[in-house]
Amino acid sequence: MPRFGKRSKERLKGVDTKLVNVLNALIKIMDVTIIEGVRSAERQEELLKKKATKTKYSKHMEGKAVDLAPYPIDWDDRERFHYMGGMLRGIGHQLGTPVRWGGDWDSDGEIKDNSFDDLVHVEIK
Repeated sequence: MPRFGKRSKERLKGVDTKLVNVLNALIKIMDVTIIEGVRSAERQEELLKKKATKTKYSKHMEGKAVDLAPYPIDWDDRERFHYMGGMLRGIGHQLGTPVRWGGDWDSDGEIKDNSFDDLVHVEIK
């Protein structure tokens, strides 16, 4: 059974317990790696300057969002990211913790209506 490695566990420090619970359920089903958890305002500003984000404020800054990817990471395998997003939403629903995934921002089940795909991003509402 997959489990979070040392680096992923470290990146989950400070993340809201409700979101961590969703991620702990996900790791039992599929192997994922945590890319980034809590962000400082300085880090968010840095990402904004690099155009790696579109917003000055992020839920990462309050521990209500993480970036993660199916492991091993294959950035070209969008299907695995979509599977992960569906699993996250389903698990969140089961646990009573609605999540919003960056591959379907409006959570309508239609992935082609996104103006900005952020397939690694998940946040709690």
